[in-house]
Amino acid sequence: MEIVHEYTKPRRDFGRQCLFSDRPAELLADVPPDSDLALQFMSRSCSVQALQCSRDMSEHQVNTERFESESRGLNHVEGGWPKDINPQEMEQTIRFRKKVEKDENYLNSIMQLGGVIGHCVGQNTAVDIYQKYFEDEDLTDEIQEPPSAKTINVFRDPNQVKRTVTCLSWHPDGGRKLAAAYSCLEFQKASTDMSPDAYIWDIENPNKPELTLKPASPLVCLDYNPKDSHTLVGGSYNGQIVFWDTRKGSQPTDVSSLEHSHRDPVYKTIWLQSKTGTEAFSASTDGQVLWWDVRRLSEPTEQLILDLGREGNLDRALGAISLEFEATMPTKFMVGTEQGIVVSCNRKAKTPAEKIVCTYDCHHGPVYALQRNPFFPKNFLTVGDWRARIWAEDIKESSIMWTKYQMSCLTDASWSPVRPSVFFTVKMDGVLDIWDVLFKQNDPTLSVKVCDEALYSLRLHESGRLVACGSQQGAATILEICSGLSNLQKNEKSLMAEMLEREAKREKILEARQKELRLKERSRSEQSREDEAGRDAAEREETPEQLIARAEQDFFSMVEAEKRRRREKEEEKKQISS
Repeated sequence: MEIVHEYTKPRRDFGRQCLFSDRPAELLADVPPDSDLALQFMSRSCSVQALQCSRDMSEHQVNTERFESESRGLNHVEGGWPKDINPQEMEQTIRFRKKVEKDENYLNSIMQLGGVIGHCVGQNTAVDIYQKYFEDEDLTDEIQEPPSAKTINVFRDPNQVKRTVTCLSWHPDGGRKLAAAYSCLEFQKASTDMSPDAYIWDIENPNKPELTLKPASPLVCLDYNPKDSHTLVGGSYNGQIVFWDTRKGSQPTDVSSLEHSHRDPVYKTIWLQSKTGTEAFSASTDGQVLWWDVRRLSEPTEQLILDLGREGNLDRALGAISLEFEATMPTKFMVGTEQGIVVSCNRKAKTPAEKIVCTYDCHHGPVYALQRNPFFPKNFLTVGDWRARIWAEDIKESSIMWTKYQMSCLTDASWSPVRPSVFFTVKMDGVLDIWDVLFKQNDPTLSVKVCDEALYSLRLHESGRLVACGSQQGAATILEICSGLSNLQKNEKSLMAEMLEREAKREKILEARQKELRLKERSRSEQSREDEAGRDAAEREETPEQLIARAEQDFFSMVEAEKRRRREKEEEKKQISS
């Protein structure tokens, strides 16, 4: 059923009806312009206003919360014993075992498990999964992939005030950890709130250091003990030597006394190959090389002052900034100095003066890196100013090989531990260069831009596959090198030996020729000095009249020669014009 409401209204209440019709336009009013008002009119400049009929949008970036992992260990302890049995009591455990072994359920379980275990053991013995096939066959040449490197991890200084990574050291057992020393080496640039801490990183966890080392002064160098992976030795900015045993925590186990330590920052510490595995030596810019036994750091066991005059004068000593020791040469070591000179030393010499054997004038500035080739110990690599040089131990006048000058200063270098012809350098522009001298010598085989800031430290893993670089802003970057640059190539060792021998012979020939020229020049200068002395003596014997006559003769001969030259020139012009 529909409900309808009707509303009615008379027509007269609606008003007059509108009637519309078409007609032309009519002028109802005409208002002429007023000139007085026009003078008061101010014209407005045109403006453009854009309108967009859409919603205003804004862009924001959102990142997930940083995941921090923490390593924890769990030790398994013998358990499963009843509460009334003490596992430490041998008699109680033997008595309980005998009781269980007589139980029928135990015997049935052993019989059932025995068949399953026997089947698994049979499978394992059927195929030798460790068998190496084709051991006697010559390896075919692998497909040469282009040189490459990729970043594995970056470990950043967790402190607010960033510090330079001055030294890196790999853990000796497998290299799963990396120790990093941080310091500010710019003069009077270190702030008061700068942390002196150094860190040990797990290479799989860049979020948090595994252990924090807490020295009294920032560390400039840090090195793992190759014989004991729990101990480290470091050199401080204030000259002290610091020793850690990581099993005892973050605090140093022992520290050298200030009065018997270096007087400048310790730039390098190296462990020695000794029976006890507790001996190390250090070098500093105060001109001293000190030997230490970490069991007693109260004073050094031995001292060498780098005075080239061999007088032991510390005021004239050269500041040491790099150090090299080769285990196959236990008595020899080399020191790189701030003055660009490498000093070769013999520790077992009878007198302090005999400990300095010879010197090499290497670079125009400090020798930042110094390392012997692990395959050819008589050849060593140095880095300073804008180039790297390879030297032969028996040639002191010049290096046998060198790189061209780079656009940025080189700060560190290292030989590859697996390839004798490959070495690595880092530069102030943040680039890591990998050189293969058998491939090419003028340019690096691979250049990698690691970061935007300067790189100051470099350390290679013993496998030759991983490279750690430390930057000015406290970032330690680990890169993985391709197999072509980290695997020993066929005949590489013999080819490198031939190249080093050839270059050494060339330098010896040039050195002998240069000595011969110097001798000839010396004899010629001596002869000329004798002739001049004889001429002077003859001139002293001549009378004034004779000297005047000889001067006139020389003058007129010069005039005649000039006239002759002009006549010849005029005759040539006439011949050309005719």
